[in-house]
Amino acid sequence: MSSLDHPAVAKVAAALAEAGQHDAARGIRILPAEVRTAAQAAEALGVTVGAIANSLIFRAVYADHTGPLLSLTSGAHRADTGRLAELVGAVSVEKADPAFVKEHTGQVIGGVAPVGHPARIPTIVDTALEQYDVVWAAAGHAKSVFPTTFADLLALTGGQAAGVGT
Repeated sequence: MSSLDHPAVAKVAAALAEAGQHDAARGIRILPAEVRTAAQAAEALGVTVGAIANSLIFRAVYADHTGPLLSLTSGAHRADTGRLAELVGAVSVEKADPAFVKEHTGQVIGGVAPVGHPARIPTIVDTALEQYDVVWAAAGHAKSVFPTTFADLLALTGGQAAGVGT
């Protein structure tokens, strides 16, 4: 099975097409090797690391429940968990373990896409991504990426734009 046929990649392609982002769906690129970090993805694509949208799943702890939070963070910096908690009204935002990520996205760390999840995840889109004409995001597998824009990431995810980096 090629990576393009991978079930998670197929779900991402379907979600992009369903959202009317056919160019992004057709633009899914399968890289020769896995790219589990923004630096690896930027090198493979020949772009600056800031143009990589890291899809980071966190465990958001609220007063009455815990749930996933997706931060689409520029690869040029790290997500500030205190800032994320403030933005979503959580008591805290913590690193999620691989099982939590897989449960809420259907994807594994290193290939988590902004879409294609079993249910919509509250999302913050880093305003640092706005400066790039093309932003690259994972497409459900550690060897897959797709081109998009800051505005399209907001539209795709229903996300909130905010500065999240340190």
